[in-house]
Amino acid sequence: MNPTGIPDDIIERACEGKTTKEDALFLLGIPPFRLFELADRLRYETVGDTVTYVVNRNINFTNRCVGNCGFCAFRDNTGYIMDIPQILEKVKEAESLGATEVCIQGGLLPDVDIDFYTSMIRAVKAEYPHIHTHAFSPMEVYHAAKQSDITIAEALKRLRDAGLDTMPGTAAEILSDRVRHIICTDKLRTREWVDVITQAHVAGINTTATIMYGHIETIEERIDHIMLIRDIQKRTGGFLEFVPLTFMPYNNRIGDEMINAGRYATPGIQDLQLYALARIILNTHISNIQASWVKLGKKLAQVALFCGVNDLGGTLMEEKISSSAGSTNGQFMSAQELEWFITSSGRKPLQRNTTYKPILNSNPTQIKLKIA
Repeated sequence: MNPTGIPDDIIERACEGKTTKEDALFLLGIPPFRLFELADRLRYETVGDTVTYVVNRNINFTNRCVGNCGFCAFRDNTGYIMDIPQILEKVKEAESLGATEVCIQGGLLPDVDIDFYTSMIRAVKAEYPHIHTHAFSPMEVYHAAKQSDITIAEALKRLRDAGLDTMPGTAAEILSDRVRHIICTDKLRTREWVDVITQAHVAGINTTATIMYGHIETIEERIDHIMLIRDIQKRTGGFLEFVPLTFMPYNNRIGDEMINAGRYATPGIQDLQLYALARIILNTHISNIQASWVKLGKKLAQVALFCGVNDLGGTLMEEKISSSAGSTNGQFMSAQELEWFITSSGRKPLQRNTTYKPILNSNPTQIKLKIA
């Protein structure tokens, strides 16, 4: 036993990227600041004191959806659908503000096929070939393939050929079919999410990985989820980052049920424990752990930098999904404010692109970055 109170064998396995489920459960039972200390040490050994961010814009092209996710407050079946000129106008505005990425996602429309998605990407790339297109969740790809009566592999090929650069690893929620049967019965199953993500990696399309936690799942299911992400990364190496997303409990069915039972998602300490645990379980496999300032709030996201986090995500410019579910943390944070948050934490800010390559457009800094 070392001074942290964590057994040496657990620390050794963490350093080697071999943390077990039993190790993770033990770490959740110790005083949280000991857990944070280990995660912070692994963060430093992996990426140093650099904290990254990306200048980007979210574009949610429709809030109409045929899905029935019980956690969604964004869906409105009498809502809006953007046409391509409207999407291009948002990309133009993002570019004028220095964005290097647009993140494009939306609800599932009943009468669209793969051509709907490829035409969107082609239009953006035709006008703005230098803008990185980070678009379409595994659920959207699955839906497009099913609507078009083509394979997942063919759908991914067409999207890639149209100019899709990377994909967000959303629609994961909790990768447990027990949970998914309750919170999103119409959504793709765990093995189907894994299949889409794995095929994307094989096709040369990098993705992110997410977890949406703090609703009906157990602690063990959270750990299993992170370990499944680790298993996929061992096989494909295609994940760029891991992004924990705390459940927003307002204006949706699952949240209403929780609130009626006297529960309000996760307390801040649990959020920080999950970030720390993600760093430890994914050590040597995924280098970048991102804190969502929209979900956590700016100040708790800053604290997360001492719990294994090395990335603060994007400027966003516009964020509709979390705000519709009760987030009050804003929809835009400038690069200047992000850098201030980072430097006031004693860390070194660095603007990056989507694939974690540095963009050196200001003061040079010592960089210690690894692609996941």
